[in-house]
Amino acid sequence: MATAKAHTNIALVKYWGKKDQELIIPQTDSLSLTLDEFYTTTTVDFDQELASDQVMINGQQLGGPAARKVTRLLDIVRQRSDLTARARVDSHNHVPTAAGLASSASAFAALAGAASQAAGLQLDRRGLSRLARRGSGSATRSVYGGLVEWQAGNDDQTSYAVPIMEEVDFGIEMIAILIDTRQKKISSRFGMQQSVATSPYYRLWPEVVAHDMVAVKKAIAARDVDQIGAIAEENALRMHALTLSAAPGFTYFDSDTLKAMAIVRELRANGINCYFTMDAGPNVKVIYDRVNREAVYSSLADQLGADRLVVAKPGPGIKIWND
Repeated sequence: MATAKAHTNIALVKYWGKKDQELIIPQTDSLSLTLDEFYTTTTVDFDQELASDQVMINGQQLGGPAARKVTRLLDIVRQRSDLTARARVDSHNHVPTAAGLASSASAFAALAGAASQAAGLQLDRRGLSRLARRGSGSATRSVYGGLVEWQAGNDDQTSYAVPIMEEVDFGIEMIAILIDTRQKKISSRFGMQQSVATSPYYRLWPEVVAHDMVAVKKAIAARDVDQIGAIAEENALRMHALTLSAAPGFTYFDSDTLKAMAIVRELRANGINCYFTMDAGPNVKVIYDRVNREAVYSSLADQLGADRLVVAKPGPGIKIWND
């Protein structure tokens, strides 16, 4: 038996589209910030008495396709460790599930960490990053804290995350705006497939990401929050342009997503530097330097409600222990 705690990460330069659906090899590199406020804690117990894997999330039995995704990752662990026992999985998600807040990143990183430790695999962090990727692409980055790059690679051996700056020594923070925490109607996986297959602009996406990756790493080296935020905002809009230009077109935005974006732009126009980003969901994340936290927070709270806001700082990498 082992337990792992992993935090979500929010991509500043997005991953959107796979080269290999089975191994979850992305079309491009990506770069993210791990957050302290959103995390998953998962315990895995391999038990010869069990007839099948039993998966509990927040006290509820998981079934259907979601449970099968968990079992697929457990099968990889069993294969590598020569275990035959089924597993009891008990997971607690401190982040809304499938709402564009990277719940799958923390969930599958924690599952990979707990399962591999319980099975006696003793993986290093690169091996753990590769294993987590098999459950959810963005989980490969949640193995590390702070600012993290997922190197796309070409196969299972070469696709993994590496830390850029685990101990973030400058003032970057995010406010997550919880616009709608219900499960989204269009999954990230389906949205990516649709965009890759049908958007006429997708062929330009790898060029956009390659440019943004160089630029954002320079901005990180310079500790330039404004430049990081500007790159992240533009990259997010271009990712969402792929969903709008798919056939049929679709969007993860709702009216309050657009309202939040407008508030951020208005703050900037008034000299308070902040920037927005969105993943596959309506919830907006606002990037700013901590010296501007009070001004950004109060404006968002006045117009959207303080109960919808969560202030998040750079978070830690995965922690694993035996029970």
